[in-house]
Amino acid sequence: MVTFVDDSELSSSIQYLNHRSNMTNRYVRDLLGLIAAEELGHMELISVAIIKLGGPPLNCVNSQGAPWVLNYIDQSVDCINMLQVDVQAEARAALLYQQHLESTSDQNMKRMINFLITREGVHKRLLQKAQVLLKDNGSSEEFNELIYEYKMSLQVLE
Repeated sequence: MVTFVDDSELSSSIQYLNHRSNMTNRYVRDLLGLIAAEELGHMELISVAIIKLGGPPLNCVNSQGAPWVLNYIDQSVDCINMLQVDVQAEARAALLYQQHLESTSDQNMKRMINFLITREGVHKRLLQKAQVLLKDNGSSEEFNELIYEYKMSLQVLE
């Protein structure tokens, strides 16, 4: 199956849910579920901002206006490869948000976009850590630390 890249929050969320269903490590499976849920929240946040700015309602289309398709989702089942694809998705999302940040002068939009960039960075870091732990056969305590770090990252938000 050929996978096309779509950097939307919808694609990220569904991809993480798919990877979650194929993940053998229960801690990483939990982490992917938590991040998937947060990505859906990002999609809602963005759609509300677009509507407030006078933009169109949310449509599940890519940047060229073509309907969203399942080919946007990575279908791999190798745990290390899945996490690498997810890390790359987080990096692309942060770059896309950075471009949007540079194209607006609205301070509220800048604050929202900076929030999203920060969260994508947290996701990327935790996914990279999960990848290393899987490669190194980390202990249950080390994997449990991933979930703790994720939860703590939510508590420091302003």
